[in-house]
Amino acid sequence: MGFCCGATMVGAVGTLRQGSTLVHNAPLLYCPVCHHVEVHHTVQEEFDLLLEIAQGDDTQHVNLKEHVDEYMIAEWKESCTSFQQGQPESILREQIDMALDLMGVAKQLQDEEWKKALKGRLQVLGERFNQLQKTC
Repeated sequence: MGFCCGATMVGAVGTLRQGSTLVHNAPLLYCPVCHHVEVHHTVQEEFDLLLEIAQGDDTQHVNLKEHVDEYMIAEWKESCTSFQQGQPESILREQIDMALDLMGVAKQLQDEEWKKALKGRLQVLGERFNQLQKTC
């Protein structure tokens, strides 16, 4: 499980741009709060190698799917708490629920700094959820 700005990173398969090269079908982790995206560590070596070759050949599109085995995918999925599969509303609800659960723990521990960070996270998640509701 990955963490970013305090939020749980969500698993997704997507395309990542590195310079002029697009790497398709990359197992990623992204933060629903700050939108930080990173390649999952199980495929980082293959990603870097494929990117180096593509940039050396001046290739604009490469597909990582052919270079990732089932073990890597299984490890990636095992380390994620949730996956983005065209369901942004359910991901946001899940993240809000987790933050509310953590808020209860922070209150019990009387950790004011943690409560403040969680309130900020909840505000961002709530705003994103409201924006999503308006577009639907």
